[in-house]
Amino acid sequence: MKRLNDILTEYPFIVLDGGLATELEKKGFVLNDHLWSAALLADNPEAIRNVHLSFLEAGADCIITASYQSTVSGFMKRGYSEKKSKDLIKLSVKLARDAIDIFLEHNLCEGRPYPFIAGSAGCYGSFLADGSEYRGDYHLEFNEYADFHRERIELLAEAGADLIAFETIPSAQEGAALVELMKDYPELPYWLAFSVKDDVHISNGDIFADFIKDAGSSDNLIGCGINCSSPGHVTGVLKGLHDYKIKNFVVYPNSGEVYNKSCNCWTQGGGSDILPDSVKQWYNLGAKIIGGCCRTGPDDIKFISNFRKSLIEKFTGKG
Repeated sequence: MKRLNDILTEYPFIVLDGGLATELEKKGFVLNDHLWSAALLADNPEAIRNVHLSFLEAGADCIITASYQSTVSGFMKRGYSEKKSKDLIKLSVKLARDAIDIFLEHNLCEGRPYPFIAGSAGCYGSFLADGSEYRGDYHLEFNEYADFHRERIELLAEAGADLIAFETIPSAQEGAALVELMKDYPELPYWLAFSVKDDVHISNGDIFADFIKDAGSSDNLIGCGINCSSPGHVTGVLKGLHDYKIKNFVVYPNSGEVYNKSCNCWTQGGGSDILPDSVKQWYNLGAKIIGGCCRTGPDDIKFISNFRKSLIEKFTGKG
């Protein structure tokens, strides 16, 4: 928590990484698996580490682990023992740490923060692996959400993640359950990133601003925002939140394309070139943690990092 606050005192915003799975697919890996990119934790961990390294070299301050679609039960379904399954989730943090160590061997981090790690925890819909994180058409009791998320939270924290990134949350119900659950871990920082379907609504139809208004304050909730949604909707949501006080708004959208589960492919949109056009606007609207999600790569992160450098030069006269 203190590290993040210190960074935001010294720098205009924090630069996140981009689409891990996108870069792995570019390298020829087929990720049509219920574990998605987490499958490579067992099959080719070095590939994950190398993608992390490419985002650090592009200017990312924060590496998000390859654990989005990982669960102990999901790995066990693939045939691994319970112990091996837990070890693979922990490995996602080690690979991020290894990438940071390699990066720091050759870089002094001048003009940028010391890199840190966000342990990725996908919503319950990501476990279903049927696109539910973009619909939110499931309803669990609080204890069911807690049972699902708790084990992975503890494994990521034990492995050394600096914070937990709850990602692609499609409903206010799951978001509220996570806020309640994280009261059990008051020393563990976290952020909540939702998927949205338009400029107003979370994917299941809940109003995003209503969640912000009702979420209450929590000392270890360090940020709230949007991931893996259209860049245009991110801009629209931010414009509609000017009357709300949000701690460290988190923004890491996809490229604007839409994932089609029927063909396991991305359709619509023209690629990630829309992202650079929006970064300045998000920053001006109050975003404090900015990066990319699916279909964004190191070039996008480099643009975001360079934009921050330009702000530093403008306001301090040093790069």
